[in-house]
Amino acid sequence: MTHNVYIRLASQRVDNTIPVAIDPPKLYTPGEIITCASGFMGGHGTYLEEEAHTASVAGVVQQVNKLISVQPLKNRYDGDVGDVVIGRITDVQQKRWKVDTNSRLDSILLLSSVNLPGGELRRRSVEDEHMMRKYLQEGDLISAEVQKKSHEDGSLLLHTRSLKYGKLSQGVLVKVLPSLVKRRKTHFHNLLCGASIVLGNNGYIWICPTTNRGGDDNMGGFTQNLEEVVPHQDREVIARLRNCILALGNCRLMLYDTSIQYAFEESLKYKVSELLQPEPMFDICFLTQQRLLMQEDE
Repeated sequence: MTHNVYIRLASQRVDNTIPVAIDPPKLYTPGEIITCASGFMGGHGTYLEEEAHTASVAGVVQQVNKLISVQPLKNRYDGDVGDVVIGRITDVQQKRWKVDTNSRLDSILLLSSVNLPGGELRRRSVEDEHMMRKYLQEGDLISAEVQKKSHEDGSLLLHTRSLKYGKLSQGVLVKVLPSLVKRRKTHFHNLLCGASIVLGNNGYIWICPTTNRGGDDNMGGFTQNLEEVVPHQDREVIARLRNCILALGNCRLMLYDTSIQYAFEESLKYKVSELLQPEPMFDICFLTQQRLLMQEDE
């Protein structure tokens, strides 16, 4: 018994909704030689074979002085000290919580690395250990900062000692590629459209109503008001922002406060339900990219 097998060519799998860059970088595939010149050092994503630096993953070459590395197009979040991340509590253990941060292993949040309710600073007692599930339990979403990377297995140690970190209340979680989140001085933003976003370096983005327009000092802690009714206008803004972020991510555009705000403004001529359709998506991403290029030229 025979079956007909249809295999598409690579040229037939190209997503035409993605805006094409004027000078796209060269894409290296595993086993492809990057350079045979001497004097270079191989970094992540490379290996040395017969005095030639060769790519071990599919991605774009990045060079810092004499160090050559390959940035993969799609990978799990690796994590660096100081990164802002958003995670979900998966388990409560002795003096620690396990957190899903889109990395290879669950991250660790120690009881000694969190602010107690009210911001009280003191040594943790046995009573605090018994109340851990009252502070954070399975399924809770939190924002945190990477404090350290374990040398043993590569897992991440988190902390929420600043009051801007803590349990997240009402909002929407959006997942994108971690490589698309641009590293900035701050990842907490109150947008002009009337919503707040937390851009996690691990590819998790949190969108919520703006509750504190004066600053971020009261955004953290363990309080979680799920009974407050979010107005319809705020819900519509959040839904539009969510679709704009997904559209930018689908077009492989970098995500930060300016690009998201531009995409939101360009999307106002469409309904929220239309934003993820091919034609509106291409229009929004193309115009957003043009505005970003004009801003860089200025």
